[in-house]
Amino acid sequence: MTTQPSGKALQIAKTYVEAIAHRNVDTIISVTADDVVCTSPIGRITGTQKFRAFHDGFARMVKKVTILATYGDAEQAVVVYNADTHPVANAIVAELLTVRNGKIASTEVIYDASPFSAYMAAAQPH
Repeated sequence: MTTQPSGKALQIAKTYVEAIAHRNVDTIISVTADDVVCTSPIGRITGTQKFRAFHDGFARMVKKVTILATYGDAEQAVVVYNADTHPVANAIVAELLTVRNGKIASTEVIYDASPFSAYMAAAQPH
């Protein structure tokens, strides 16, 4: 389900989540402010260099992303998607994006980290 309200943040959020689905980190960075702040269950990162590393790592794990919903206005948007990843199938992710000056200024990434932690605890070091 994708809602129809319009606004700059919603347009950017759609570009962002479609880039996640296609593992296109360059597009993600193109809609991101230089001083972006990303908060997720694994911590808080600031700046496009760290944000790129965050998405590079996620892109390597992703098998498939299914966009479940997008909603937003001129300043904020919410994207919800199902991420089928190598370590965890069917991880539901929600992100609250704040947009300033046409770029993503911040994102709050919300997901259940426990299946990922369980995978990492069970993984054997090489």
